[in-house]
Amino acid sequence: MTKLIFLFCAVTMSNAFVPVFPVQRVITKVNGNTLEPGEKVESNLLEESTIAPINGWIPDSSKKCFGLPGAVAPTGYFDPIGFCQSGISLNDVKRYREAEVQHGRVAMIATVGYLAGEAIQGPFSIAGDANDQLQQVPLPAFVLLVIGIAAAELKRANIGWVEPKYEKGARTLFTLRDSYYPGDIGFDPLNLKPTNKEKFADMQTRELQNGRLAMIAWAGMCSQELVNHKGILETIIYYQKVYSGINPYTN
Repeated sequence: MTKLIFLFCAVTMSNAFVPVFPVQRVITKVNGNTLEPGEKVESNLLEESTIAPINGWIPDSSKKCFGLPGAVAPTGYFDPIGFCQSGISLNDVKRYREAEVQHGRVAMIATVGYLAGEAIQGPFSIAGDANDQLQQVPLPAFVLLVIGIAAAELKRANIGWVEPKYEKGARTLFTLRDSYYPGDIGFDPLNLKPTNKEKFADMQTRELQNGRLAMIAWAGMCSQELVNHKGILETIIYYQKVYSGINPYTN
């Protein structure tokens, strides 16, 4: 199970590294004096007030990150590199949030999978540290895994992304639908999604914070196993013996 999660995390992570287009001019009023001759107006460039609320959220260009939830004390709005600096388009902000929330979800599963996969022997007699388990997956199972990941990604793209138009002047590539809230793909089997906008914002913030922590944790565990090729629990026991003055190589 761990090796499947590891591959899923690695494949979906590629979505964050898509080309970033130059900041687009936001049209606040559509009339004959605003548009240039032959210029097309995409719906994501219209004034924010024309966009209907999505899960209670209305994009507000006067707020950081267009008012999306996720900032908590003590850091508050933390963006030292400037991914969502003033002037960035609404679509780019939504696209960054989409990548963040999806990667956070994968990282939370991967973090649990690292510990569970190393503590319990998986199918096909796969064992050892999580980083070295993927290569033990039989080819048929690996092929099915890749097909499943591709199907899930295509489904997500159909839900949240505008179909690209390959024509001159069209600006639909890497564009999210106006009615799509980043990360809300409609998968809620336990019916946990709140209907109240304040409660939804609070749940979204908690999910983001846990996902951010999980991404750091997963990166740390992966790096640790790349260095010593030992499982996480095995590494913890090893250093417990070292700091207790016990030779870790004796029984």
